[in-house]
Amino acid sequence: MTGEKWVTFDCFGTLMDWQGGFRRVLAAVGGKRTDELVRAYHEAEAATEGDEPSRSYKEVLTLTLRRAAEAIGLAISDAQAGALVSGWGSLLPFPDTGPALAQLREAGWKIGVLTNCDDDLFELTRRNFPGPIDMLVTAEQVRSYKPGLAHFEEFQRRTGVDRERWVHAAVSWYHDMAPARELGVRRVWVDREATGQDPSTVTARIADMASLPAAIARLGIV
Repeated sequence: MTGEKWVTFDCFGTLMDWQGGFRRVLAAVGGKRTDELVRAYHEAEAATEGDEPSRSYKEVLTLTLRRAAEAIGLAISDAQAGALVSGWGSLLPFPDTGPALAQLREAGWKIGVLTNCDDDLFELTRRNFPGPIDMLVTAEQVRSYKPGLAHFEEFQRRTGVDRERWVHAAVSWYHDMAPARELGVRRVWVDREATGQDPSTVTARIADMASLPAAIARLGIV
């Protein structure tokens, strides 16, 4: 075990504005039905990841968009089906992400990202990411998608972190809070989307990243 203290994050939806970015990218595909298409995408993605965990995230993005369009009766071309892949580099961080990460670094925390993403797609994300990352674990590296445990287990294997000095923060109840709880990792639910799940099973619940440094400080990890 090391003496380092770590905060790990899901990236898209927690640090980067996934919902807003998808709406911008898919506007050219869905037109007036963009919101409907985005909702259908979210409903279909977990199944696409789960039915073939070795599938690349670029394949997940393309196949899920096809399935979402089919579900709402929207005809799309091959080029349109690839819109999320080609537009991935346009996703931007939430305004509160950079300041929160800076405060955590100043308080001595290392920053890790555990993401259901490909390596090359995340390299596009780095261009807009606000600050350095100390450890990155992608779905491509572990050949698995959260809520599977492989991201978390690989992170611990690489870092040797003591779980008492590890906090996981994320917006997704399904992909992140549930597996972190299973492993006994302290978890802060960044409930940006007010999804309504039971907050009693997380260590702390906050509404945005601006609240995260104070929430982690209250945990008393030194």
